[in-house]
Amino acid sequence: MPQRRTVALTDEQRQLLLHHRDHNSHPDLRERCAALLKVAAGQSPYTVARHGLLRPRDPDTLYHWLAYFASEGVAGLLGHRHGGVRRRCL
Repeated sequence: MPQRRTVALTDEQRQLLLHHRDHNSHPDLRERCAALLKVAAGQSPYTVARHGLLRPRDPDTLYHWLAYFASEGVAGLLGHRHGGVRRRCL
C-alpha cells in the first residue's frame, strides 16, 4: 500500500504560509498555501484536492504543489504558477 504524502512544517514555515494565505495578492498562491496547511494538519492530499478547496482540483496538481514546496519553499509555489494561454485581441 502506498504511503500517504505529508508535509512537516516548522513554526517559521507555518507562519509564512499563514501570512501568504491571508494576505498575498495572488489568489492562486493563497489557495496553494491553504492546501499545504490542510495537508500539514493531517488531511490527505487527495481529500484536500477533491473537497478541501474552493474548486475541486486534480490530486496530481496538489502533489506537484507539495513537491515545489519541498524543494523550493514558498518561492517554488510562486515560481511555478500556470495561468494558461494568453491570447491577444486583434
